[in-house]
Amino acid sequence: MRAYERLIRYARIHTASAEDSEQTPTTRRQFDLSRLLAEEMRQLGFAEVYEDTHAYVYGTLPAAPGCEDRPCVGFIAHIDTVPDFSGENVRPQIHEHYDGGDVPLGDSGRVLSPAQFPHLAACKGQTLITTDGTTVLGADDKAGVAEIMTACERLLAEEHPHGRIAVCFTPDEEVGHGAALLDLNRLGAAFAYTVDGGELEEINYETFNAAAAHWAIRGFNIHPGDAKDKMINASQVAMEINAQLPAGERPEHTEGYEGFYHLTDMKGSVEGAELDYIVRDHDAVAFQARLDRLLQIERKTNEKYGEGTATLTLRQQYRNMAEKLREHMDVVDLARRAIRAAGLAPVDVPIRGGTDGAQLSFRGLPCPNIGTGGACFHGPYEHITAENMDKAVDIILNIVDGIPG
Repeated sequence: MRAYERLIRYARIHTASAEDSEQTPTTRRQFDLSRLLAEEMRQLGFAEVYEDTHAYVYGTLPAAPGCEDRPCVGFIAHIDTVPDFSGENVRPQIHEHYDGGDVPLGDSGRVLSPAQFPHLAACKGQTLITTDGTTVLGADDKAGVAEIMTACERLLAEEHPHGRIAVCFTPDEEVGHGAALLDLNRLGAAFAYTVDGGELEEINYETFNAAAAHWAIRGFNIHPGDAKDKMINASQVAMEINAQLPAGERPEHTEGYEGFYHLTDMKGSVEGAELDYIVRDHDAVAFQARLDRLLQIERKTNEKYGEGTATLTLRQQYRNMAEKLREHMDVVDLARRAIRAAGLAPVDVPIRGGTDGAQLSFRGLPCPNIGTGGACFHGPYEHITAENMDKAVDIILNIVDGIPG
């Protein structure tokens, strides 16, 4: 079975995670796919297949005869889809021999156009897989799941020489919990790769340092006719706080290694207001400077309006996994060689976000990220080609082939 055929099957299963849930998985529907994958792994001939109570699915391919001394490599992908755009009733659209032009996305009125997405020119002649314009496709990261499964199927069918291979499919990556309960002892890998990126030639071993910032602002409400020198309008104070952050350091004005402050939510009245930000920077020193700026704004606001007017809560989310992976660049180099062997020129690209590999690297499992071949994730323009997925499978197999031992 080709990888894209698996993707279409998996994409139809609703697995969106949820931001506001404290349980793991954050949605019970993720079990629908985890159970299917566990059964498929058993049918293919995986060993040690195990689905835990949190929807993590594990399986291994024992080392081929004569390859027992090779270090164990892990491949990891997540089963959930983004919670903030519909992943229900996904209807993948298959466009064989794509002509390189505009693609109407079902009856949604949306059009996937090379004018907006110039990389589509490289997809001409391929089998293009899109949404119908009303949902995500779910290639993030069901494409990674499908590619890992297809690579393992080939290894089993072809009696390909390989060391032990460990596989894990995780829930809740889209809400930042995907690696939290992954059992590293059960996985048993010496190093691993998340198959959760975009372009095939990209390798990701740098992420942002990340924190969440929540402001609670207390106002003093009084009749506006008698408000002089008495009223504290919490909504106005919130606007003052936001105005003290550099306007050019927002996501819409930054790229590459540039960090940002991102206002994600706000609500308020005269009586009280709240602001929520995510704070990001690749550089640890610059990241701390961003947090210090927020603390300084809190102090100045309370000096101006009275102690307790503004309360800032900072929550660390993840750190730049380059801190750990710079000590294991052989794992990155192995991926580079695998990409070259597939006929592509590898490119190191910093992730402007996070990855399960960041948590895992800090837990002791070196884990860079490699591409699936998909594009425009998290929205109705998400797409991928069958040929890119085939190439991703080849890269996984090249990694396996390149492990010394």
